[in-house]
Amino acid sequence: MLNLSLFRPRLRHRAGHRPVPLLAFLLLAPLLLAPVAAQATPSLVIDVESGKVLLAEDATKPWYPASITKLMTAYVTFKALRAGRLTPETLITVSENAAAQKPSKMGFRVGTQVTVDNALKMMLVKSANDMAVVLAEGVGGSLPGFIDEMNATAAELGMTGTHYANPNGLPDPGQVSTARDLAILARAIFLNFPEQADLFRIPAIKLGPAVIRSYNKLIDRYPGADGMKTGFICASGFNLVASATRGNRHLLAVVLGTESGKARTEEAALLLERGFQQSGNIFGSIAPSVETLRNESGPPTDMRAQVCGGQRKTTASEADDDSGPAPTGFVAAGMAQLGENVTGASLLQKLPPSMPPVEVWVGPFPSAEALAAAYPPPPATKKPATAKKPGEKKGQATAIIDPADPSAPAAPKPKPKPKPATAQASNAKPAAKPATTKPAAAKPATKPAANPAPAPMDLAPPPPQ
Repeated sequence: MLNLSLFRPRLRHRAGHRPVPLLAFLLLAPLLLAPVAAQATPSLVIDVESGKVLLAEDATKPWYPASITKLMTAYVTFKALRAGRLTPETLITVSENAAAQKPSKMGFRVGTQVTVDNALKMMLVKSANDMAVVLAEGVGGSLPGFIDEMNATAAELGMTGTHYANPNGLPDPGQVSTARDLAILARAIFLNFPEQADLFRIPAIKLGPAVIRSYNKLIDRYPGADGMKTGFICASGFNLVASATRGNRHLLAVVLGTESGKARTEEAALLLERGFQQSGNIFGSIAPSVETLRNESGPPTDMRAQVCGGQRKTTASEADDDSGPAPTGFVAAGMAQLGENVTGASLLQKLPPSMPPVEVWVGPFPSAEALAAAYPPPPATKKPATAKKPGEKKGQATAIIDPADPSAPAAPKPKPKPKPATAQASNAKPAAKPATTKPAAAKPATKPAANPAPAPMDLAPPPPQ
């Protein structure tokens, strides 16, 4: 952790000791950011405009980026758009490989087409793994070609601790990054593609009747929050790159490896708040830039046991934002002291919506028919075999209605029991009863159809997983 109190003894003139020249001390500043024995998972706060580091803790440790990978997928797509290789309205197609990706995903059937713009929105808000592959294949021509572009771009940006093996962040031992590198990438997006910044602050998308909300719970809850991306796999824990702007100050916070979505949200809020509460020039020339941090080598930390181990009461998922321990606070020299009672949770509030849900669609323009065709039909409900009831005629069919199925049609009214032998055929009027018997008040119910009508297709995408 960056702590200026470490410098003070070196600057004092003591008897028998020569003072350390200030210039030599400044040159050593980046070395003092080297990680020590880990007491917390990686975190980093930087100023976007200057690139200066406000706080760094284990920021150079190898880590699994999970879905924060999608920031690079977006960056490479932005480069292709600027180069004229395609436009936001270009249609790209869901392949078998894209459809086979694990959740979180949109779940469109093979052959469905979406525009580049809609695929970007679905990927960044829903964190849709299938849309990341659709973009990769559509932009790069092939998945391997796009991954090569991702790694080449990382090298160009100086992300020396990063290697990509896929465009969505699903588990792969070769998919690795650091908090330092992710901050460099996020900063490059804002500096090099400012026209795309609004994509990262969308609080929700609307697809047909379904509203899908962002996993970034800082948006519309932390004052000034304006992006960027969450990530989760068991091996990485809960990751977040968070962006916030107040006045003329724009900060980025990177939090990796927390044990719940709640913890990563609150921890990022606390770090951003300490950054905003300090004066902008408190570090002066002593603050290193994010590029001067030196990445470590070695295997990434594996958080599987802590995050997805048997001791956990609930199944961890990207949608988790309500479980897990409260985060611990971080204090770095120069960062504002907010007091013991100030926690990440206390900094979050219900803010007015920054924007309504943004509409997305499949195909070149919104169409209910195209959306219905984008989802596979629901599987047919099998009817269990039933024994023939006494008195039931040969060939007579009884509709089977599953009461647990809310989409099933209403059960037909039961047909009256057969009359005695003197009764006529089932399609004839019943014989009159003796005078001593009260006549029937109603005709028999219409014979039910052999098969119930199929349930209406659910146009909404599957829930987050």
